[in-house]
Amino acid sequence: METKPTTRLEDLAKLAGVSISTASRALNDSPAVNVRTKQKIWKLAREMDYPFRHYMPAGPIGANATISIVVPRPQSREGRMADPFFFELIAGIGDAARERGCDILLSYIAPSSYEELATAMSTSRSDGVIFLGQSTLHDAFNRLSEIEDRFVVWGAALPEQSYCSVGSDNIAGGRRATTHLARLGRKQIIFLGDTDAPEAAQRMRGYREALELSGLPYEDRLIVPSHFQVASARAVVESLISEKAEFDAIFAASDLIALGAMQAIRRAGLSVPEDVSIVGYDNVPFGVYAEVPLSTIDQDTGKAGRMLVSKLLDSSGQRGPDEDRIPAELIIRSSCGAP
Repeated sequence: METKPTTRLEDLAKLAGVSISTASRALNDSPAVNVRTKQKIWKLAREMDYPFRHYMPAGPIGANATISIVVPRPQSREGRMADPFFFELIAGIGDAARERGCDILLSYIAPSSYEELATAMSTSRSDGVIFLGQSTLHDAFNRLSEIEDRFVVWGAALPEQSYCSVGSDNIAGGRRATTHLARLGRKQIIFLGDTDAPEAAQRMRGYREALELSGLPYEDRLIVPSHFQVASARAVVESLISEKAEFDAIFAASDLIALGAMQAIRRAGLSVPEDVSIVGYDNVPFGVYAEVPLSTIDQDTGKAGRMLVSKLLDSSGQRGPDEDRIPAELIIRSSCGAP
């Protein structure tokens, strides 16, 4: 059997049209080499099967592979590293990577354009990248998939998608939460969240479907914007109460939003769930320990982590609109007023 010739550093340097020392510095991510040159040399190294991961200083364990986690620049919820749901999701990815003998790197970069996504990929020393959230980058990820297949996105399944994504079944989750509130006899159900985010928009779509199935009218006044932060949601609901807006239930696009709403309701001397029933989304751990334990839609972050890592490592170079949805299960606690 003929053995494939081993690519040498000298070969890379010649193909890139640079000196051997420049090629070496580029592979070690030296700031002395400009980004465009690094991109060119890293691309050549991958194409030529150059063992550049072994050429660089070894990690503390010598993992089978390295996975980078990158969070696009904030747009609504996405990109907020302080969000507890992201902590849970990163933990799920970390557990799955450990099972596969892989290291994970949490990157400081926050891409906000196709060019920045391409730079993140071409200069990455990792075997693959997991992007947590799509932000407004759906079209950019589609473009990226034309030249790269070493990435997967945590996010919504969107029309005309050509990249691999894993995420919650947001439409089903929104439908289940709202249907449950309607079955409790609630008639004026607020959707509270920022629908500019793709996943929140899908949760609102499920909300609207549930209203129709339950025979309840859709009202624009019941669609209330809020950032994915406790303080933002609290302020928004306090404003609604001061304006004497009529509502008897809230479906919040995240647990943080739901907890902020709960604070505002109780500060106003109202009761959860007697006056207002609340359902959140995410099932973050501290929701069960709230003063009134929070009903929520669960996203299994352990399963999500396993799916993201598997899609990244086992894709065999295949591209396309491969996507998987995590089941969105309703967890009923006291904030709904039902056992």
